[in-house]
Amino acid sequence: MNLNKYPIERRYITKRSNTRPGTRLTTGVPAFFVAHDTGNPGASSDNHYRYFNTLVGRSASAHTFIDDKKILEIVPAGTGPDPAEKAWHVLYNVTTDNERFGYDANNAALGVELCYGGDINFAEAYKRFVWYLAFCCNKWNKDPRLFIPSHKQLDPARKIDCDNALKFGGKTLKDLVNDVAAEMAVTVAPTPVPTPTPAELDFQVLPLSVATELIDKYVRPAWAAARAANQQLEADHFHRLAVNLRSAAGVDDQLKPLAAPIKLHKSNVQELVFRWLSPAWHAAKAAGNAESADYVHNRANYLRRAAGMPVD
Repeated sequence: MNLNKYPIERRYITKRSNTRPGTRLTTGVPAFFVAHDTGNPGASSDNHYRYFNTLVGRSASAHTFIDDKKILEIVPAGTGPDPAEKAWHVLYNVTTDNERFGYDANNAALGVELCYGGDINFAEAYKRFVWYLAFCCNKWNKDPRLFIPSHKQLDPARKIDCDNALKFGGKTLKDLVNDVAAEMAVTVAPTPVPTPTPAELDFQVLPLSVATELIDKYVRPAWAAARAANQQLEADHFHRLAVNLRSAAGVDDQLKPLAAPIKLHKSNVQELVFRWLSPAWHAAKAAGNAESADYVHNRANYLRRAAGMPVD
């Protein structure tokens, strides 16, 4: 996709407990993306920045507001140099998000708001909304068909967004998801390049033994547990994670060699380290087992090298 189609403006509201608490997402990087609309026809991204920057008396916010002129992040979303932070865009006491994704949306998801109505050109705002969601799905390796719920889906008893704004423009949530997928599939001026040699890669190939070990020890059991609990979205996610680990080792699902190894996604590294390796390291340290701690630490560094990241 065209990653430079629109600029992303980052102008953050002041840190305050009821709007921007300043704490990192529990998942480190966004696990899914909640599609909202502002419910405030005619109000622009700048209007919402000013509103949330001075809001008192209740807890509410979102990461990104999109109108026909700009894409404005008012709480760090992780798309730039600043790590993603929590925002208050879905009620904690509504559990649909936990049941569907395994996390509360405020702790793990980006809240993306579509501005509409009044003098806002819906077609232009919608284009930017679609592109931004595609940008996020591309950055964190998420399938838009699985990881873009609407606020209405997560809280159907109270909410009608983003269906409300989409209806205003003659669109549906299904249209939105399909348009995001289409945006991701767009190729921009492809230029054939020769297959790089290992010395030319900006990452190191993940040893197949390490990929297999991580899959067998962590990813496959998580996939099996999700399947047993009828959590198909989570099972699909763990399947893709295993595919990415094998690809980083230069093989496909049948362990047949690929034309070239594929660089591991940084979000995959962060998830593997945060979810499994870091707890294992802390457990080994607490038990006084330095050898096991070093072993786990080395596995984390193999992953970092496979994503072109500096080792720890």
